[in-house]
Parts: sequence; C-alpha cells; structure tokens
Amino acid sequence: MLVAAAVCPCPPLLVPEVAAGAAPELDAARDACADALGVLAAARPGRLVVVGPVDGAEPEAYPEGTAGSFRGFGVGLDVRLGAAEGADPRPRLPYALAVAAWLLERTGWSDAPVEGLGVGESYPPELCADTGRDIAARDERVALLVMGDASACRTLKAPGYLDERAAPFDAEVARALGAADVAALSALDTGLAHELKASGRAPWQVLAGAAEGADLGASLLYEDAPYGVGYIVASWS
Repeated sequence: MLVAAAVCPCPPLLVPEVAAGAAPELDAARDACADALGVLAAARPGRLVVVGPVDGAEPEAYPEGTAGSFRGFGVGLDVRLGAAEGADPRPRLPYALAVAAWLLERTGWSDAPVEGLGVGESYPPELCADTGRDIAARDERVALLVMGDASACRTLKAPGYLDERAAPFDAEVARALGAADVAALSALDTGLAHELKASGRAPWQVLAGAAEGADLGASLLYEDAPYGVGYIVASWS
C-alpha cells in the first residue's frame, strides 16, 4: 500500500556540479526536494520505488545499486541507486533516475531498500495506472519518489519554444499534485503532454494508480519555470 510519495523535477541542472555557475538559481527547488524526501522518511516505508521517464515504449526496472553518471555533462560525478554491494558498476541509470539517486545520496537516504522503474514517455495512461497499482501491492508500506518535469514551453528560450497552452497545463498539474487529485492526474491529455514536452506525465499517472484508495493528503512545495521548463515539487502522505 502506498503510504507516501515525493514528486520532484528531474533536470540534471539540479545537481550543482552540472549547473556550475547557475547552481544558486535552483537552490529553492533543491531545498523543496529535500523537504519532500523528509516526508518519505517520516512515513517509515518498507520499500522505496523511484519512477522516472525514459526513452522507449516499455518500462525498465533498475535494481538497487544500479549506477549512474553525469560524465556526459563533463562532470566527474557518479551515483548509485541505493547501496547494494556487488552491484554492476557500469553506469546505466537514465538521467531522471540518476538525479533521483543524487537526491537520495544528498539527503542520506537509508530508510528502506530502493529500486527504480523507468516508464516511457509514450506509455498509455491505463498501463501507467496498472503499473502503479502493482507497485503499491508489493509491500505493506510503499513509498514513491516520482521524477518528471512539466512543460518545456513556458518562454521563447525554452527547449520547446513558447506555447500558450503550457502555463495552464502546468498550473493544472501543480494543482493536482498539490491536492493529491488522482482523477485529474489520470485524465491528463497524453497528446498535449507530448506536444508540450512534459516528461512527468507518465510517472505522475503511475503515482495516480498507486495512490488509488490510499486517501493521502498532499502539499505543493515548489512550482516555477526558471528556464522555461515547469519544475514542480510536492509531497503526499
């Protein structure tokens, strides 16, 4: 059963070494993510599942100890999902889950075993919901760390250029995540999310499936678009 969830954005720029001189611009987002992870720890879960977007159509599992790296950004920084000994040292975490691993290391996570799941950005809503239900059924006390960005079309310099639909889309997502509105998350328009380059759509709908019947409350901890990309942090408990 799902007992808590943290929703965080997944840009590699969250990692100060990657952001370099621009790092202070996301200090508030980092602090909000730390607060959300604190809520997860306080829930005392028996298992933590990290869910984030990946390329490809099918979900991909990443066991505890899977390695990741930010060397592709010119930074000699490696991370590991949890602390399993003897795990494969070759980095293969997608960047969204590597950012999650960095967040967990930064906050000193040691409260429960960790595993990762990547869901394709085209993964259908009904299958996202089924995946979430399956995750929630794995343990009596399951927590989720859900990684994903909102639209990437909030300004002229955004990765997806300016789209007038982006701000209303992000506002509705922020409202739903800040209210644990499972129905609204489940109903997000897949086509519109794709057009707005919102990588969090599938992970959020996995969360919606996992939270069915859990009666969780939520708090919106952060919502902004500093680089024309919507970043949202929320906690559910």
